[in-house]
Amino acid sequence: MIETSIENGFDAYSDWRKRLQSSITTFGEWLRRQKFSDGQTEQRIEQVLNTLHDDKLYVAFVAEFSRGKSELINALFFGHMGQRILPSGAGRTTMCPTELYYDPNREPCIQLLPVETRMQDTSIADYKESMDDWETVYLQPDDPEQTQSALQQLTKIKLVAREQAEALGLHVSEDEAHEDGLHMRVDGNIEIPRWRHAMVNYPHPMLEQGLVILDTPGLNALGAEPELTLNMLSSAHAVLFILAADAGVTKTDLLLWRDHINGGQIGVSNKGRIVVLNKVDVLWDELKDAREVEREIQRQIQDTCEILSVPPTQIFPISAQKGLLGKVRRDETILASSGIQNLENAITNLLIPAKREIVSGNVGGEIEDVFKTTRAMNDQRILDVQEHMAELQKLNGKNVQVIDDMMKKVRIDKERLEKNLQRFQATRSIFSQQSNKLFSYLSTKRIDRLIAETKKDMAISLTTSGLRTAMIKFFKEATEAMENSSKQVLEIQQLMEGVYKKFQEEHGLVNIRPRRFSINKYQREIKRLIERHEHFIRGPSMVMTEQMVLARRFYESAVASVRRVFQRANRDTDDWLKTIMSPMESQVREHQIQLRRRLESIKRIHKASDTLEDRLAELEHVKSGITQQRTKLEDFIVNVEEVLGETRTGSGLTEKSA
Repeated sequence: MIETSIENGFDAYSDWRKRLQSSITTFGEWLRRQKFSDGQTEQRIEQVLNTLHDDKLYVAFVAEFSRGKSELINALFFGHMGQRILPSGAGRTTMCPTELYYDPNREPCIQLLPVETRMQDTSIADYKESMDDWETVYLQPDDPEQTQSALQQLTKIKLVAREQAEALGLHVSEDEAHEDGLHMRVDGNIEIPRWRHAMVNYPHPMLEQGLVILDTPGLNALGAEPELTLNMLSSAHAVLFILAADAGVTKTDLLLWRDHINGGQIGVSNKGRIVVLNKVDVLWDELKDAREVEREIQRQIQDTCEILSVPPTQIFPISAQKGLLGKVRRDETILASSGIQNLENAITNLLIPAKREIVSGNVGGEIEDVFKTTRAMNDQRILDVQEHMAELQKLNGKNVQVIDDMMKKVRIDKERLEKNLQRFQATRSIFSQQSNKLFSYLSTKRIDRLIAETKKDMAISLTTSGLRTAMIKFFKEATEAMENSSKQVLEIQQLMEGVYKKFQEEHGLVNIRPRRFSINKYQREIKRLIERHEHFIRGPSMVMTEQMVLARRFYESAVASVRRVFQRANRDTDDWLKTIMSPMESQVREHQIQLRRRLESIKRIHKASDTLEDRLAELEHVKSGITQQRTKLEDFIVNVEEVLGETRTGSGLTEKSA
């Protein structure tokens, strides 16, 4: 079997992820053995491991019909099976948006959402929460013919009257030459997709490692299902935009690019976007000189660069059909002529480093907080032992008065700490009040009430302008809730920084600040949704079908997206609030333990049950053990950083404490 750079890249990424999981798992076990761990620390490590375990890489394929998109997916991912898997041929093939993924907890199958569900005010994401409305066709992965036959479901259509097609939000084109809509048959009926969405659970090696492929069939599907643009395409780690090399960038191709891939934003970054000029074999002509054919391909590349405003390094001329043929026949010559290997290298070089950077950032940020907390606890242990040794070394013989004074000082420290802890309970009450206020802004119940009110306003609105007014009000209130949340987060941080500072000043604890948190990323997501919403409402997609239907559908998608942003913000805020006190509580707990040990030690010397030399030797042994803990901790930090594979300059991750 011919190995591809994508397969090799995914294997390397999977190996990296497993090594990172192993390093963090080993670190967590060590924390428990050394009594550095508590419930919050274990929860955070578990969250990091879950993040790595559930890690997904999303690649979206976007094209109008007849660009060879399904053939390209076959060539890139299924060539090893010896035949086409996804339906591919002349004309329209895959008729509905399709996700290919793998979940080992479910049988291999195709799950199909009937197109009639478009009539309901329910998003695809909500339908995924409950699979009751989906139809299931089971797959036999060991039987390529059965799999290929079952996947023909993706091509299924049904005939409906024009009114029904438009009620479903599907655009019916008046001009047969236009690609941007469905067409009426001679009998007056319209061919529409049988399915609204399809999910294919298939045990492919790369899918098993977390790859998710999104196949989006054409402008009509994207225009009628705004959720694809708002959520799925915008969250994809790579988007492949497929054109036909002989036709170049058509009008509908340009609409797809501007409205759904780039979101209509001027000067938007094309990072994560790859343009594929497929079917270059159509340009191959035995009556033409090879250099002439190459010049024609380069002209198409240049034209595409100018129209889409992308650099030529992001455009790849290929023949998916020849690429698949080369893999099926294991013919290196055909494979090389197809150009698909250059595309595979580009996907690998774009996708794997970008995803690795995201995972490194997320995991590194979380685990760094655990490292800092553990370092602080270790520093506190060292500090307390050193202070106790310094106290004992001041003793000359067994001066009773000195010992009594020492016992008195430790008791005073212990009592002061306990009083401060009692005062801290009052602070907890304020903290609880402020936390409740924060959650009131981020509450999904609050958003649900706002959604219900907006739906009511929309239901009585008879114009598109009225719908827009209701939508603007919804977005305005959602934005204000996020702004209030941001202010409340700042108040809580200031409160806790004051508490940390007081304990550190009064009890000589190691200087460490509470974990910081920000609502900014959720505010940016809401802003992006509003911008896309405004662009969509004013853009050409609104004239593709009856405006009220499309406006409502886009609104439902936008509302579902906003609600999910609030859900994530609520969950992440809850995690932050649960852990914001952990570093200080860990320090205080260590300090309490050491104060009790110091008091017990002085009592034993006072009673002459221990000699001063014995106790100092014992403390020296304890100090040595704590120093060894620190060495091992730094080894873990270095190991995790090496696996993360990046230099975190200035992050403090490998910065030794003084």
